[in-house]
Amino acid sequence: MKNYIFLGFSILLFLGCSTEDVKPEIDGSDQETTLLSKVTPCENGMAGLYPCNGYDFIGRIPLVDFNAQSGNDSWGWTDTTTGKEYALMGLDNGVAFIDISDEENLLYLGKLPGIGEPSSWRDIKVYKDHAFIVSESQGAGMQVFDLTKLREVANPPITFTRDAQYGGFGNAHNIVINEATGFAYVVGTARNDQFGGGAHFINIQDPKNPIAAGGYAENGYSHDAQVVTYNGPDSDYTGREIYVGSNEDVVIIADVTDKDNPINISRVTYPNIEYTHQGWFTDDQRYFLLGDELDEIERGFKTRTLIFDFSDLDNPFKHDTYLGTTSAIDHNGYVKGDEYFLANYTAGLRVLDISGVANKSISEAGFFDTYPISDNAQFSGVWNVYPYFASGKIVISDINSGLFIIRKSN
Repeated sequence: MKNYIFLGFSILLFLGCSTEDVKPEIDGSDQETTLLSKVTPCENGMAGLYPCNGYDFIGRIPLVDFNAQSGNDSWGWTDTTTGKEYALMGLDNGVAFIDISDEENLLYLGKLPGIGEPSSWRDIKVYKDHAFIVSESQGAGMQVFDLTKLREVANPPITFTRDAQYGGFGNAHNIVINEATGFAYVVGTARNDQFGGGAHFINIQDPKNPIAAGGYAENGYSHDAQVVTYNGPDSDYTGREIYVGSNEDVVIIADVTDKDNPINISRVTYPNIEYTHQGWFTDDQRYFLLGDELDEIERGFKTRTLIFDFSDLDNPFKHDTYLGTTSAIDHNGYVKGDEYFLANYTAGLRVLDISGVANKSISEAGFFDTYPISDNAQFSGVWNVYPYFASGKIVISDINSGLFIIRKSN
């Protein structure tokens, strides 16, 4: 069982039934096609077929349209030249690119095929109009794709080709990018590589020519991470590049400013650790919100979000614990202002009001449930969300049902 945990969740549980076994019956229906071209408001707790609170349904593109068996990560790109917004969705066999600028007509432009065998794990980030993609597929390395190719696509959908591939590692679980410095941090690589599954540093300031820049191995395997140019309350580290790693059974903080000499700052644990999965800073960089991916299954918790006080990076501590309204497993979460957008697997997207985090006051502000058949603690439903478009559109990638686009109700 632990071998599967190391990959982020239990593949036995995920593959114990086929995609069709866990997919809501709405997939591929005529009603669903209609929903693709008409915004459906959240009224009386429903947006069409989907339970909701405060979020309207713009549209969905099912996996069959992507010629894929399952979905995974997602991200977004705004073309600063044209103003158009694009969703990037990870699939078992590649990455799909969707123009979501016109709410009435979501346009699937095409797919960049993955390298190697299909994989349930793929991760995408964006920097300087380029997508950087890693996966658990052996030998995949890091693909680089020039997103400006999306501006003029004749006869979509088409098959795209990558613009570069970085082969400094084989497979990887995740990639994070500090856009302020132009460095990518690839994590979750092979445990027997030169950085022990820790972080590979890659200079991507020239996106099509990525350059190895060292790595960090001191605290072992990193499943996920966030890297920021620090401007929080601890003045000892102002302007430093700070790496926060979710390292399976511990949260680690390191100074990675000097790529030749990364420095461990501190470590912090918490009660009832099962699998330290992923976390995100609040905007003021005082607090760090973390999800443990297996505690709902192993401990029977409601969805648990742990909040750490990082006001002193040398002495972090657990500040609070928030328990959600369902038993669904938490996956990836992101902060935007006073809200925390959580990909909550079978419970869909959950949005938490964190304006009172300092006073240990957190509450659920809204939700959109793409997996209406249950809220059980299983690895189905929402993998990731992207809430950062200026338009307010939110991208949701669902393992079983494809891409969803929603927005906050007026």
